[in-house]
Amino acid sequence: MNLGLRGRKAIVSAASKGLGKAGAFSLAREGVELTIMARTRSDLEAAAGEIEKETGVSVTPVAGDFNVAEDRARLLSACPEPDILVNNPGVRQTPTPYADIDETEWQQWFNDHFYSSISLIQMAAPGMCDRGFGRIVNMSVSFIKFPQVGFAHTHAARLALSGAVAGMVRELVGHNVTINTVCPGLFDTDALRTNLHAHAKRGKTSYEAIVEDRKRNCPAGRFADPKECGDLVAFLCSDQAGFMTGQNIINDGGVYQGLF
Repeated sequence: MNLGLRGRKAIVSAASKGLGKAGAFSLAREGVELTIMARTRSDLEAAAGEIEKETGVSVTPVAGDFNVAEDRARLLSACPEPDILVNNPGVRQTPTPYADIDETEWQQWFNDHFYSSISLIQMAAPGMCDRGFGRIVNMSVSFIKFPQVGFAHTHAARLALSGAVAGMVRELVGHNVTINTVCPGLFDTDALRTNLHAHAKRGKTSYEAIVEDRKRNCPAGRFADPKECGDLVAFLCSDQAGFMTGQNIINDGGVYQGLF
């Protein structure tokens, strides 16, 4: 399928590894020019070089922190007229009892998982509307559909973003600008492996046992390839997805058992 994206320009954050990198790669394979951000310059430049070598598209790396206002401004300055915006906070999460989450931590999670994305949407969407095309994809987690104990702070912030988007999309879709949220489950990334090692340590069990437990509880019986998430991101940015907006799309191998 030709997604109609060749020559478009995209901003992708947390794009040096994991699902952010997968999304950037999938867009580049469709001929999208990229501006990508991550905190670690060496990893970011390596990712940019890898994407350019495979796809031949132009990739501009901007080292910085998506969650810092000045760095977001630099990111948009490097690509002032994006057609596509992929918001990926790229913040790893660890379980915290709700009673131990203090005011500073609540504020930090809302900055990282709510305001940072909203800020870039507010900066990029008006130009998209003027140009008559825009695709915005927010990266979240599948657990926003079935919140887990120990993650009250991250669920609250991510759900706030989905709620805000639900109120914005009807103002934008008439200009051919959409916003959707991808909610991935267990994908084979460095972040997942780090998280599972931490779970194993806390539970005083082996990493291998934790991996087998997670796979056993996934109807697909496996962890997903990051490309499976990246290609979903690319589709949501396509011409064909112009009638789909305001959706929180679960991509988790059947773990979530709800209808809606």
